[in-house]
Amino acid sequence: MAHANLSIEFFPPQTPEGVDKLRATRAKLAELKPEFFSVTYGAGGSTRERTFAIVREIAGEGLSAAPHLSCIGSTRESIRAILDEYRAADIRRIVALRGDLPSGMADAGEFRYANELVEFIRAETGDHFTIEVAAYPEWHPQARSPEDDLAAFVKKVRAGADSAITQYFYNADAYFHFVDAVRAKGVDIPIVPGIMPIAGFSKLARFSDACGAEIPRWMRKKFEGFGDDAESIKAFGLDVVTELCAKLLKGGAPGLHFYCMNQAALTTEICKRLQIA
Repeated sequence: MAHANLSIEFFPPQTPEGVDKLRATRAKLAELKPEFFSVTYGAGGSTRERTFAIVREIAGEGLSAAPHLSCIGSTRESIRAILDEYRAADIRRIVALRGDLPSGMADAGEFRYANELVEFIRAETGDHFTIEVAAYPEWHPQARSPEDDLAAFVKKVRAGADSAITQYFYNADAYFHFVDAVRAKGVDIPIVPGIMPIAGFSKLARFSDACGAEIPRWMRKKFEGFGDDAESIKAFGLDVVTELCAKLLKGGAPGLHFYCMNQAALTTEICKRLQIA
């Protein structure tokens, strides 16, 4: 299969053991030569220091790191300070998100939407950063309607986004429909599909219900049919996700963004099967 741009997402581990484990995972995944590794940022910036530590470490290894930055619950001053830190560390890419308010926190801060964050980053830093934004092929769980969601996405792009990464999905048509809808609005930035390898089913089902990612009924039934047979679940999951990736790349997707959950094995195996390793 032809070359595809890969990017891979990590979350900041909570323990020193987790940090060590992530180093080993990263060394393995670096063999896939991803364009960048992104690092998530907890609700309301709750993992700010850990995110920055991992980003600095990735950059120190000579790899490209893209910190996530969410703006809800933040002030202009605090976001400016973070941007300054990243610029000083010569980080060149940012994933700009609205993010979630930490539970129990009522104040949305000085930014309400991601497009305001994108605008602010551009105003403060010019074109220093390549800005990635999020896209929702199956619509954001809090969107009032698909039209509203599409309008919000277009706003982020017009504010200065360079590229988009989608929420994960298992229905390729949802992605292609979304791309068509966006192109019809005159938006031509790359929209990279987010890919979630399947390690187990029950956790994935819960997580997907919460974030609005649909697991097609035929897949759900098949997984349920395997019961506790972890090997069959893993084998079927690998087949399904590899097939999805192949379909996306064949249909013109500009690359793949893997939500690897800080594990290397499944992402590596999928890329090997796609012959993009």
